[in-house]
Amino acid sequence: MTEPDRGGPAPTRVHRRRGRTGSAPGTELRAAAARVVHAVRVDGRSLTASLADAAHDIPERDQALLQELCYGTLRLLPRLEALLAILLSRPLRRADRILNALMAVGLYQLVSTRIPAHAAVAATVDATRALDRPRAAGLVNAALRRFQREREALLKQVGNDPADPALMPAWLRDRLAAAWPEHWRRIIAVSNQRPPMTLRVNATREDRAAYADALAAAGIAARGLSGLDAALLLDKPVPAQRLPGFAGGLVSVQDAGAQCAALLLDPQPGERVLDACAAPGNKTAHLLEHAGGRLQLTAVDIDAERLAPLRENLLRLGLTAQVLAADARDASADWPGAPYDAILLDAPCSATGVIRRHPDIKYLRRDADIAALAATQDALLAALWPLLRPGGRLLYATCSVLPEENQARVAAFLAAHPDAQLREVALPAGAGAALPVDPGVQLLPTADGGDGFYFALMERVA
Repeated sequence: MTEPDRGGPAPTRVHRRRGRTGSAPGTELRAAAARVVHAVRVDGRSLTASLADAAHDIPERDQALLQELCYGTLRLLPRLEALLAILLSRPLRRADRILNALMAVGLYQLVSTRIPAHAAVAATVDATRALDRPRAAGLVNAALRRFQREREALLKQVGNDPADPALMPAWLRDRLAAAWPEHWRRIIAVSNQRPPMTLRVNATREDRAAYADALAAAGIAARGLSGLDAALLLDKPVPAQRLPGFAGGLVSVQDAGAQCAALLLDPQPGERVLDACAAPGNKTAHLLEHAGGRLQLTAVDIDAERLAPLRENLLRLGLTAQVLAADARDASADWPGAPYDAILLDAPCSATGVIRRHPDIKYLRRDADIAALAATQDALLAALWPLLRPGGRLLYATCSVLPEENQARVAAFLAAHPDAQLREVALPAGAGAALPVDPGVQLLPTADGGDGFYFALMERVA
């Protein structure tokens, strides 16, 4: 699920200003990264939307670095802000808070990247001019230079542990500790690391072994994942456009945990299938690929704009589905294919299992959101169940690690629906750390495995 934008102050305009002669290389890139971080932290905008705005004005060769600076800074922002509180003698004026974002970007480069320190400092200091704050150059330079001089002492003071609870908002930290007393620190650590890059080979066009050979020929190292027949885990992430045959639909980028959805629902050729919250369409495509493209599949999403990339994805992969913009809480028996043999409900959720891919979740989510999301999840289950034929199956899935959105929702649904019967499922070893819960199964995020997902498969009995 993608985090929606919140209301609040007028959003920061995430765009690049005209370059200035004499600027250090990378100056505009640092300014763009600061605008993105500020847009998330102060304006409450989503990272995806803010970064997309900024990327329009950054050369293609620099976009990977822009993404690294934005994602990395937001992953470690609580620690970076703690450093700034020490480095600055007093808080900045409200109108100058974008300088906090810029200095956080500068600190991230010094703490967590291999960018030469002199280059990182020079470009970050120069970015004050690109942000129309030229008089702040001395302040930014002094803060970053002091960090260089006192690096070890300062990091010891604020901590350098990826499992530091302070890297999560207090409300989420408390929920994780209560739900996973033996695992919550590891969840925090993994959630603040760079995620692995996993591919899904399009089984309608290529097999995994042949595609692995194509990767090797292109100098890209990868290995298969046990139990996930279409999955390949890359040793190092690469831009999708570098993947052999990506544009021609041979492969997609999809997390190992997310690939479990199609395997558990297991749609068979000829079946009528509903993907009820389908955008942006990765799971939709995998359902079709799993059945050799021979499904009567209806893909529904409430956000018509998010259906555009879904259609583009299907076109790239050579797959076909009925695509509808509709609210699945108002599910209709008139939808194409109803009643369905199988339904995938990838429910809107807190996305607390995919924070490493969406670090803005830490700043945009609130504790009060969980109850509202649970109500939506209950409404979706109740609305979709009548569209399932007797003997059909529904897979409830979230990318959350919170029981309130997962087993609590399914348990309540089973108690209210005598015709719903839970099926036992097992996740493939290659997906990562799977733990049985009651009811369902929970996948916790792991460093070299899948993100955090919950799954419960139910059958409608007569």
